[in-house]
Amino acid sequence: MRSYRREKTSMMTPRYLMPFDTRRSLHRFTDVLIIGGGLAGLRAANAVESNRSVLVVTKDKLRESNSNYAQGGIAGVVDPDDRFEDHVIDTMDAGGNLCDCGTVDMVIREGPRRIEELIRWGTRFDEADGILALGREGGHSRERIVHAQGDSTGAEIMRAVIDRTRSLPNVEIWDNAFTVDLLTYEGRCRGAIIVGPDNRPLMVWAKETILCTGGAGQVYRESTNPPVATGDGLAIAYRAGVQLRDMEFIQFHPTVLYIAGSSRSLITEAIRGEGAHLVDASGHRFMPEYDSRAELAPRDVVSQSIIRQMNVTKHPCVYLDLAHLDAEKVRKRFPGIAQACAKFGLDITSDRIPVRPGAHYMIGGVTVDRQGRTSLPGLWAAGEATSSGLHGANRLASNSLLEGLVYGAHAGEAASRAAAESVNKLEALPIQHPIHLQRESFDVADVRVSLKSLMGRWAGVERDAGGLREAEDSIRSFAAYVMSRQFDTVEGWELQNMLLVASCVVRSALARNESRGVHFRSDFPHTDDDNWRRHLTQQIDVDGGHPKIGEPLEPNEITRSN
Repeated sequence: MRSYRREKTSMMTPRYLMPFDTRRSLHRFTDVLIIGGGLAGLRAANAVESNRSVLVVTKDKLRESNSNYAQGGIAGVVDPDDRFEDHVIDTMDAGGNLCDCGTVDMVIREGPRRIEELIRWGTRFDEADGILALGREGGHSRERIVHAQGDSTGAEIMRAVIDRTRSLPNVEIWDNAFTVDLLTYEGRCRGAIIVGPDNRPLMVWAKETILCTGGAGQVYRESTNPPVATGDGLAIAYRAGVQLRDMEFIQFHPTVLYIAGSSRSLITEAIRGEGAHLVDASGHRFMPEYDSRAELAPRDVVSQSIIRQMNVTKHPCVYLDLAHLDAEKVRKRFPGIAQACAKFGLDITSDRIPVRPGAHYMIGGVTVDRQGRTSLPGLWAAGEATSSGLHGANRLASNSLLEGLVYGAHAGEAASRAAAESVNKLEALPIQHPIHLQRESFDVADVRVSLKSLMGRWAGVERDAGGLREAEDSIRSFAAYVMSRQFDTVEGWELQNMLLVASCVVRSALARNESRGVHFRSDFPHTDDDNWRRHLTQQIDVDGGHPKIGEPLEPNEITRSN
């Protein structure tokens, strides 16, 4: 076994989570391996040349992804009266002065083409009088949100894209296939270790690998994310020595249905775009007191305002009020939300909807350039698992599906070209990781609940140094007896991944001594452009097992590393 150096600010990080010896393993070979079956992953699969073999692996059913649960829609300049420049400005304003201007411009200018592409593939977006119906959400200066089935945009897009992807003869899709780790050899990604339903590890060797694993909302107790969003892609990349960036920036959605004992359902921002008011326990509409844009302020502003109003009222939530809106229009526009609330006896046209912020979107992630290239040769990434420079310190509403489409296409095309140009033979390489098992009884679920609770308490919407150090100490304590084990179940591997991602989030949040975008430090409540208008990166020394925080690679440096 490797020896690891323990540091007060870090946790022991094994290179691989399971024992293996490639000389005695089962093997599979493919030109391009895509890890993750959300919108970014499937768009990447569609971008690979038809003469290249593609394998898409997803840890659950193909439809079980953050993309599928996206309610609001895709932001795009499709109205003749709208302008690319206005969408760029809105994105930059929301991003807390940390967006990459070139990336923002590139993604937004590709938007209309990507939306038209989805329509050609069979996506049925909502229309009014024969043209696309457009909605408006917080942070947008005008109506530009294309949506489907009212509030089920993600599900409709995924239906169409899944149908198209399944028809491609060069693409194979594996459901219920968990990626335990990336395989690396001589400084290059060579594929991944995949465990399928039969629980047997399979070495999947690929000329190029694309990481599209989505977010990490399940690290928090209150989250809009489905159970699969445990940050696995971030963790496997980190263990392989890949650079992560901006891990302190977790976007909390302001309005998550809050009913004790129920799952936390997202109440789309579009509902405020249609005119819903936020009121406190006494019925007082409070948002105008915090921001002149009221309910249409960006998500970070609304989330922080809700938390402060909850503290003022000593009440566990606030409420969305739609009673002043046209009831028939509300039911038609938001049928999914109406149905979800009806299960709890709530009529959204007359009853106030109890809501509070919940972890929603991972803004930070794997550092990528504009082609989706990471710091590790042979590895590309797209979608929520990445830090591309589009979102800065706060994602503008409905820019996420757009990013998944654009970067999925770019990463798929680039990986396809690289595979075609590759001189590497597809072969099983001599890699092994020895057995070191601890078999004492262990309650994975208990530690998981404790981790999610402490992250919500100390690394949530509002943070300070004292709370973050409490979180850091607790995570280190959990890691001392969790990371030394070698599990043989998805639940165990997920817990190890969640601990690693939580540690990265807390370390970055402690390092950034200012408030910017979704990162609010009550002990440093102001934005400090002089010292902190910069990115923070984390990268592990794979030979020593300990991390470092530093400045990011520039895009040209990432390009040269491949």
